[in-house]
Amino acid sequence: MEVLYAAFTFIYQAGDAFAFLVLSACGLAVIFGMMGVINLAHGEFILCGAYVSASAARMGLPLPLAILLGALVAGLVGMVLERLVIRHLYHRPLDTIVATWGISMMATQGTLILLGSTMPGTGTPLGSFTVGAYSYSTYRVVLMVAALATLAALWLVFTKTRFGLLSRATIQVPHIAEATGVNTSLIYSLTFGLGAALAGLAGGLYAPTMTLVPTMGGAFVVEAFVTVVVGGADIFLGTAPAAAILGIIKAALTSWQGQLAGQIGMLISVIIVIRILPRGISGWILRERA
Repeated sequence: MEVLYAAFTFIYQAGDAFAFLVLSACGLAVIFGMMGVINLAHGEFILCGAYVSASAARMGLPLPLAILLGALVAGLVGMVLERLVIRHLYHRPLDTIVATWGISMMATQGTLILLGSTMPGTGTPLGSFTVGAYSYSTYRVVLMVAALATLAALWLVFTKTRFGLLSRATIQVPHIAEATGVNTSLIYSLTFGLGAALAGLAGGLYAPTMTLVPTMGGAFVVEAFVTVVVGGADIFLGTAPAAAILGIIKAALTSWQGQLAGQIGMLISVIIVIRILPRGISGWILRERA
């Protein structure tokens, strides 16, 4: 029985890591992987979603609706920033680093000045369950399901809807899309807003599990970039497999030597993948298919 309990614990930890990586990286996979915008303000969209969700929940809004509200507000903020700043830099990708870094600094310091160094949280809902002598958070299982549901929803959006078709066409061949009558300016805004909303969704989902501080986005950014770089540009062929592989590596090393070893293992993994597969897992899969 001890072996079964240990196996369940490992699967639970790997699933928890997978959920964190997927939810952290989906928005970045859209903005960075698809659109080519190096978005260093990704953590601040997560911060926006977390703060709005926590505030709405404390005011009495049911937590699921509060999380969706946080995602919506982050998406709207993303669309405004795309209109004002990002759209002028699509042909200057390196400049997006400076622009989004500046946005990140202003958002972090502005939140600190206006709202203080911390915000009261909502507490982790749903309690816990036990397997053998160990206790596990039920809400973490909800996060795993939410990660899978997010991937499924994105697949439907980008493969089964008109918006998905127009978005992929606009990003890949914008001049041809515009020549056929597509409002590429609107599509860019909506796609960037979708990426920001996904980041806000991650913040809202993890708000009950974290201390809400202005720098909380930093806990997501590194692992989000690692997942997107390992996965490559394709969300479905890249981000999901990368999150699964990195989640297993992180869970295994964390169980063996602690959390620091898990983080180091992930960074070593991305170095190896960049060296062997410079276009990531999805680039390798698409090349093999061709």
